[in-house]
Amino acid sequence: MNTILLIGAIVILFLLIGFLLKVVRAAITTAIGIVLIVLVLQFVFGVEPQEIWGEVMKVWENITQVFRR
Repeated sequence: MNTILLIGAIVILFLLIGFLLKVVRAAITTAIGIVLIVLVLQFVFGVEPQEIWGEVMKVWENITQVFRR
């Protein structure tokens, strides 16, 4: 009985580790994408990060207002 329980725990552990690796990989990919977009906007178009953040907040407020109605 303990052997079956141990095998089940190991399988669950491998599945959890695989899931966590996928989540971390997706988070890192998203963060790199955001950094690249901000850098392009800053260096190519001269847009300050504060301006970008202000626009992001405006868009977020508009989205939340749509769902409140």
